[in-house]
Formats: sequence, structure tokens, C-alpha cells
Amino acid sequence: MNLQKTLLRILKILIRSSGIFFLIIFLLSLTDIPFNLYHWLGTSNSKLKSKPDAIVLLGGSGMPSPDGFIRCYYASEAAQKFREIPVIIALPFSEADSNKQLLMMRKELILHGVDSNRIRFEPFGFNTYSQANNIATQFGSKASQTKLVIITSPEHMYRSVKTFLKSGFGDVGGIPSFEKPIPEEKIKDKSSDKDKRVKDLNLRYNIWSYLQYEVLVIKEFFAISYYKIKGWI
Repeated sequence: MNLQKTLLRILKILIRSSGIFFLIIFLLSLTDIPFNLYHWLGTSNSKLKSKPDAIVLLGGSGMPSPDGFIRCYYASEAAQKFREIPVIIALPFSEADSNKQLLMMRKELILHGVDSNRIRFEPFGFNTYSQANNIATQFGSKASQTKLVIITSPEHMYRSVKTFLKSGFGDVGGIPSFEKPIPEEKIKDKSSDKDKRVKDLNLRYNIWSYLQYEVLVIKEFFAISYYKIKGWI
């Protein structure tokens, strides 16, 4: 009987705690804090100090995926800006589809004007830490003098730069693959009728977007903490 009461008490505490947690999450979605944290992860540690010697495209969710396409877009822009330096695609090799996803990312870069001779692969790393070490091995003793620019998602940028610096590269910057949303004015209903469905976009779009940012930020801070504990950053 005492055990049953104890379990019920624990259950009530968990339910109340969960309710408070989700209330805080919802209230935060009404503010700019989630986006500011997301933006900070993408920009606080990514400034490139000088012209890079190589571009590293971290594969993320692979291809085809929205994440993969937008990273390829930013990587191709960087390749046009920094000409003649290699572009290294870091994406785990999958036995299920062989090197299909790597070749799809390569093809996407070529479609955006990147010379195929500039494209290299790093298919053996299974996380950011192992990818950074494998790429450092490619450069050998020259890694400490090599400058990199990393292309990855905004929430992943802070950890990526720190990891590659820890792997021995001399200078590491990044270009976060921020989405480029359609301007609000282009999707607002400007008619004079009484239909209010798309006249106020804040509740319809911002809350859901900010909730997504919160999930990304929370996951990434856990990952950063894990990397610090392991000594990888």
C-alpha cells in the first residue's frame, strides 16, 4: 500500500513537472529567445579570419533532403567565392545505398557550377568528431597550417568549428546554412475583406517556427555538453 502511494506521488510530481516544462517551452515560443539562441549557435563561432584552403561540406541528413540541398547551395556559393580550393563532402558511407548519396551531393554541386575535379569525399566518419579527425589525416602534418570553411546547419556550426579546431586545424570558420524565407509582405492577404486567416502571421507561423528552434537548440546543447565531457571540443 505504501509503495502504491509512493508511486502515485512520483507520478503526480512527474505530471506537474512536465506541465511546467511544456508551459515554459510554449511561453518561450512567444519571444525571440529561441531564434536568438539558434542564430547565436550559427554565428558566434563561425567568422573566417582569412581565405580558406579548403571547403568542408558536412552532409547532415544526406540526399535528397531539404537539409542536404540547402547545404549544397551554400557550399556552391562558397566554391564560387573561393575558387580553385577543394570541396570535401563529409557524409557517412552507407552499405544500403553504396555511395549514392555522396554522388548525389557531388552532382548537386556540379549543377551549381562547381568543377568536379575540386570535389573530394570523406565517407568513413560517423559523427562530427570522426569526420574532423579523418579530414585532418588527409592533410597530414599540414593540418595545423590549413584554414577551413565549414558548411553546415546553423545549430551545428558552433560545435563543428570547435571540433575541427580541436582536431588540429589552424583556422576554422563557417558559413551556416540559414534558410532564406519568403518576405512576410509577399504572403500576407492585403485584401479589404473580413477574412483574417492570413492577415496576422505571428500566431500562425512564428510560434511553430520558434518551437522547432527550441527543439534544435535543446538537442544541440546536449550534444555540445557531450562533446565537452568527451574532450572533443
